Amino acid sequence: MKSKIYLDTSVISALFDDRTPERLLMTNEMWLKLSDYDVYISGLVIEELERTSEHVQQKMLAAVCNFTFLSVTKESQKLADIYVKQGIFPEKYYDDALHVAIASVNQIGILLSWNFTHLVKLKTRRMVSIVNLTENFATVEIISPPEL
Repeated sequence: MKSKIYLDTSVISALFDDRTPERLLMTNEMWLKLSDYDVYISGLVIEELERTSEHVQQKMLAAVCNFTFLSVTKESQKLADIYVKQGIFPEKYYDDALHVAIASVNQIGILLSWNFTHLVKLKTRRMVSIVNLTENFATVEIISPPEL
């Protein structure tokens, strides 16, 4: 059985962002490993991709078309609200909390992100684990693509 992995929007957009060649290279290397995993994205990812510039939007949507799609549910919204209430994520960045909540509610063990400001950092990992345990959800490892 393959491990489950959730991709946030930053990973997908990094595939087409040549402003940071090193990150682009690491993302492409990680992308080759995805066949070893069951890969998930959410409706939130699709919404965020649809807000990108048209010249890359179709490429990004095509890149994720074979991944399993997860809906944003009331349960995931409730958990995201708890993350915000506990101060893990600022309310302004509710979508970051929602990405983690979607992965948690769907028992996805790994969330991949390039977002070092709100997601891929020790404080976030620890606090999400505490909330998830308190709320009876499994923990989710929040990591960057090179860590995969």
